[in-house]
Amino acid sequence: MAVWWLAGAAGLYLAATALLFLFQRKLLYFPHRGAVVPADYGVGDMRMVPVRTADGLTVSCWFRGPMQEGRPTVVLLPGNAGHLGIRAHKARALMDEGYGVLMVGYRGYGGNPGTPSEKGLVADARAALDFLVGLGISGTRMVMYGESLGSSIALQLAIERRAGVVVLEAPATSMSDVAAATVPFFPIRWLLLDRFDCLSRIAEIRSPLLIIHGERDTIVPIRFGRTLFERAAEPKRAHWLPDAGHNDLARHGSIQLVLDYLEELGRKGPAMPPPVIEQEVRKGTGLVRT
Repeated sequence: MAVWWLAGAAGLYLAATALLFLFQRKLLYFPHRGAVVPADYGVGDMRMVPVRTADGLTVSCWFRGPMQEGRPTVVLLPGNAGHLGIRAHKARALMDEGYGVLMVGYRGYGGNPGTPSEKGLVADARAALDFLVGLGISGTRMVMYGESLGSSIALQLAIERRAGVVVLEAPATSMSDVAAATVPFFPIRWLLLDRFDCLSRIAEIRSPLLIIHGERDTIVPIRFGRTLFERAAEPKRAHWLPDAGHNDLARHGSIQLVLDYLEELGRKGPAMPPPVIEQEVRKGTGLVRT
C-alpha cells in the first residue's frame, strides 16, 4: 500500500511539474490585450509611435519629446501586467517637468501583436530605442526606468546603449529567485524559460543608479532589491519605503523621489550632449516634427 501511495504522489508531483513548465508564461505575463490610447489616460499630448522589431513585429509605443532644455528622455519599461495606460501617471509627472518620455509597448499587450517572452520584450525595447536614436536622442540623453520585471530589460539596455541614468522600481535579483521563493518545492530554476536576471548585470552599470522598493512587497520581497543595491557600483542611491508594497509605490511618493533624483543630477551638470527638443506642429491632419 505504501509503495502505491508513494508512486501516486510521485506521479502527481511530476504532473504538476510538467504543468508548471508548459504554462509558465501564462503564470508570468498578465497582459491587457485590448487596444489603449494616450488620450484616455490623461496623456493626450503623447503620440502613438509604431516601431518595427528585429523579428518582424510592429508594436506601438507612446512618446513625447522633452519640452525643456537640458531634460533627457525617460524610457519607461513596464512590468508584467496591464497596459501602458495604467503607467500614464508616471509619464504625466515627468512630462509636466519638461522631460521627454517614451513608454515602451510590449508584444501581446495593449493591442500589440505577438506573445510575450523575455527575448521578445527585449526586442521590443531595442526597437523603441532605435526610434529615439533616429530623433537624435541616444546614450546619456536616455534615462532607463524599469518597473519590476522591466528592471532587467532596463539594465540590459542601459549597458548596451550607455544610458545616462538608471532607475529600478521593485526589482528582483532574477525571476528564478522570485519563482523559487514562491514555489520552493519544485525545481523551478531548471524549468524557467525567461529568467530576467538583474543580478548578473547590476555590477556593469556605471551610470547613476536609483532603486526604489517597498518594505511590504510580497510579490518581489525587498531583500532582492537590497541585494542588487549592495552589488551595484557607485554612484547609487536607494529608497526603501516602509509602508509600500509592490503595486502602490506611487502612493508612497516614488514618482517624486525619481523627479528629485533627476533634478539633483541635472544640477550637478552631468556631461551630456545638447538635448533634442521635439515640437509638434499640426498641419491639416498631419503631424510634423520640427
